[in-house]
Amino acid sequence: MPSQTVAQFPVGQIGFGAMRITGPGVWGPPRDEGGAIALLRRAVERGVTFIDTANSYGPGVSETLIAKALYPYPSGLVVATKGGLLRPGADRWVTDCRPEHLRRACADSLQRLRLECIDLYQLHAVDYRIPIEDSIGALVDLQREGKIRHIGVSNVSETELARARSVAVIVSVQNRYNFQDRSSDRLIDICTEAGLAFIPWCPLAARGLARPNSPLARIAQSHDATPSQIALAWLLQRSPAMLPIPGTSSIAHLEENLVSASIRLTSDEFRTLASL
Repeated sequence: MPSQTVAQFPVGQIGFGAMRITGPGVWGPPRDEGGAIALLRRAVERGVTFIDTANSYGPGVSETLIAKALYPYPSGLVVATKGGLLRPGADRWVTDCRPEHLRRACADSLQRLRLECIDLYQLHAVDYRIPIEDSIGALVDLQREGKIRHIGVSNVSETELARARSVAVIVSVQNRYNFQDRSSDRLIDICTEAGLAFIPWCPLAARGLARPNSPLARIAQSHDATPSQIALAWLLQRSPAMLPIPGTSSIAHLEENLVSASIRLTSDEFRTLASL
């Protein structure tokens, strides 16, 4: 698998998003814990070296399963996590980026992941009750204490990224980005120019674009691929800063996603997809 660099670590161009190894609504344990553990181990066996999770996935379930499946972690594996969201129930998310909450969240993540230092800790959201400088400042304090190696941000605007970068060295941005949501186009260009990784969440969304005989369907057919594989291939060619993290609860789907790294789109195909 080709490699990219994030936070000074070599990582595969396709990482693994560990949100869907939890229960329905990203709440509670998965129906098949053994299957989730086997999936995580297969991802690493297949060369995945970047796994993204969050304390809110479960909550706590995803991080606990990652440690159960993979600890002691193999050399070169980056486990990135996030803090800043509370979970009052299934499919419910509440922002809390107060410094005191982030400190507690990080301490809990360290314990669940069985780590002394988290390679990449990301602010999961922007809490509009709290200046982002205060939230990032709390992460800088944790970094100085040796509990965080690198800091990333998630779900931010260009202005919010600039404010975060005014108080910390930010190495990554994780925003929603796919065929249907291009709102982070300019942020991707900023990341590319500044040497930051851009981690698109929900990278496979293509609802309505893969109908029979559509441009996406025709391109997929020409590569003997699925529309989802073409979506990932397009992301990888969009920018060298791109690090997609498609999630799944299926080993078969994991294998399908990883094949995407070997698909090369022509310039015409890339432009056609970019115009969707």
